[in-house]
Amino acid sequence: MNSPEHFASDLKISVIIPTLNEAALLPATLTQVKQHRPFEIIIGDGGSEDDTTEIARRHQVPVVTSARGRAAQMNAAAREARGDLLLFLHADSQIGPRAYQKMLSTMSRGEHVGGAFSLEIHSPKPSLKTISRLATLRSRYLNLVYGDQGIFVRPDVFREMSGFSSLPICEDLDFFRRLRKRGPVVVLREKMRTSARRWLAEGIAFTTARNIAIALLFLMGFSPDRLSRWYQPKR
Repeated sequence: MNSPEHFASDLKISVIIPTLNEAALLPATLTQVKQHRPFEIIIGDGGSEDDTTEIARRHQVPVVTSARGRAAQMNAAAREARGDLLLFLHADSQIGPRAYQKMLSTMSRGEHVGGAFSLEIHSPKPSLKTISRLATLRSRYLNLVYGDQGIFVRPDVFREMSGFSSLPICEDLDFFRRLRKRGPVVVLREKMRTSARRWLAEGIAFTTARNIAIALLFLMGFSPDRLSRWYQPKR
């Protein structure tokens, strides 16, 4: 009988990275993700004014340009994808080999429509390590998943859902809630490492409190347009 690892080797992964002025971090992200040898990497750019698109082309990664906004950018790039599994990766996030292989072996079994990773904020600060642990508990027990955790989904399911909703904020929370209604999802114990830049730039306490407040208000039905005025993400 074939092992999950054998099946995993045949699973074609399309890595989709939304970008907006990410020249500082994109080279490291592309170099790192290429080590996993995915089937393809596609950049969904929202009109970068720095060297983001040139960096992508130097790495021989195609760029799909669309209207600004993560939802629009990821949807546009996903329309060009030809793989068996879509992995949405933020430009300031990196996935290690163990996590990548776990995604492959898990999704090769055909039991889940999609999922995400646990979160690791890349910082030695004890407060951010605590936030990472709490985020993992939130994801595992409440199924509240953010985009920086690396959402992955089967392309046929993604198309049936019409992709990400055209929201200015919380498109990731909305997508994962809808994904759960399509079938079993998984939040892997393996970590997606994301940059601490938002927390460090705006303050750990403020950023954490704002993120919690916005998520709760969104889940309570507040308008994403109103909420977006309170949140200008560091991207």
